[in-house]
Amino acid sequence: MAKKAKKGKGIFTEFKEFINKGNAFMLAVGVVIGGAFGAIVTAFVNILLSVATWAVPGGLKGLVTVLPALNAAQEGMDKSIGLGQKFATSDLQALAEALAKKTYGEDVVAANPTLIEQVKATIVGKYDLHGTIMTYKMSAVIDWGALLTAIISFIIIAIVLFIIVKVVAVAAAKKAALEEKAREEYYNKHPEERPVPPEPGVPEPTEVELLKEIRDALVKK
Repeated sequence: MAKKAKKGKGIFTEFKEFINKGNAFMLAVGVVIGGAFGAIVTAFVNILLSVATWAVPGGLKGLVTVLPALNAAQEGMDKSIGLGQKFATSDLQALAEALAKKTYGEDVVAANPTLIEQVKATIVGKYDLHGTIMTYKMSAVIDWGALLTAIISFIIIAIVLFIIVKVVAVAAAKKAALEEKAREEYYNKHPEERPVPPEPGVPEPTEVELLKEIRDALVKK
């Protein structure tokens, strides 16, 4: 039991040390801020594209292309009454009535009007809404609105990151220049502490050679 408690305590201590490391903490902060910034950019792009596609029926979400059906499963619920790969949302009620009458018969539907709502719910469950258009779930659909949103979001985020990296690089260069200037001023006041540059053509001593020099110096003493 004592060994298990000690092992658990050791794992907790290692985890605590890992969390307290600056890199891990900054990485977590960066991920959270990046996610929040991405959400802001996406919302901004959606607003921008919604204004740009104001005249398009259904707006940004209506920018879809339904690819032709290659098999019967992609053709829709019932092409004969208009329930094909896509239809306008304004036709939903009429299509539901037509399908209900075809399925149950006109007399049954007339006696049970709630059947139309049940059929309508079935239709809605098998189609996706894109603006003012409903597309069959089994059909292949190209969502141009989502693609445009992703592309513009990527461009905006890339520009912002480029600016941030550029600012950080300039700040780092200025900091390095100030440190070099301060170091040079210090060496001008204390020339004896200025490191001697290696002679041209002479290789710098290796670690083993430095250790040998230290050993020889200690032996002489």
